[in-house]
Amino acid sequence: MLADFLLVHGSCHGAWCWRDMIPELTTFGHTARAIDLPSHGSDPTLVRDVTLASCRDVVLKASTPQTIIVGHSWGGYPVSAAAETTPDAMRGLIYISAYVPQSGLSMVEMRKRAPRQLIGDAVEKSADGLSYSVLPERVHDLFYHDCPRDVVNYALGRLCPQAIAPQNTPLDTGENFARIPKGYIRTTDDRTVPTEYQAEMARCAAPEMSLTIDSSHSPFFSHPEHLAGLMHQISQRM
Repeated sequence: MLADFLLVHGSCHGAWCWRDMIPELTTFGHTARAIDLPSHGSDPTLVRDVTLASCRDVVLKASTPQTIIVGHSWGGYPVSAAAETTPDAMRGLIYISAYVPQSGLSMVEMRKRAPRQLIGDAVEKSADGLSYSVLPERVHDLFYHDCPRDVVNYALGRLCPQAIAPQNTPLDTGENFARIPKGYIRTTDDRTVPTEYQAEMARCAAPEMSLTIDSSHSPFFSHPEHLAGLMHQISQRM
């Protein structure tokens, strides 16, 4: 069965980070689209106005009942919120090195529960306290250590501040979220979200839909063909 993939980026990124994935997914006959969350990419929303609900609503607006929504990293939260609010608006969820919410916890709380803290010294909070940015000298090692050099240059010019408020907002999940088919792709050489923590969160998926890729936090840049193949596999089981 062919899929319609909706690709949702993580912190500080935008739709631009999926540039290599869309053509790889279409080689399987799937359709694929990427969106900007509020205040990212070309979206004009001010950082101070970004909420978890506004991120969720952007995802829902772009989804259809046939869509498989893919969330990377922090993107796991707005896609999960969308599933909890309107489960009939999607076919399933795929998490890529992403946070899968524990009901009642924010992403910040989830991150603090990880067995290792990897990013604390790599980010800088804005003067107004509303956002944070990744230190440019840490970008390569944090996100892209196995990616071509041109990818790092491409990303450095596009990374943007990340609103803190939506990541500090608890998300309650229940029966709606539980009934959505889920897949998880764990990155085994991740320097942002500990791979052993991903293994714990990947329990949201059935064993046959929990896969791994030997990659950094950004397999959409380092191994797009392989990642597309794994997403294809999961889509055929949804």
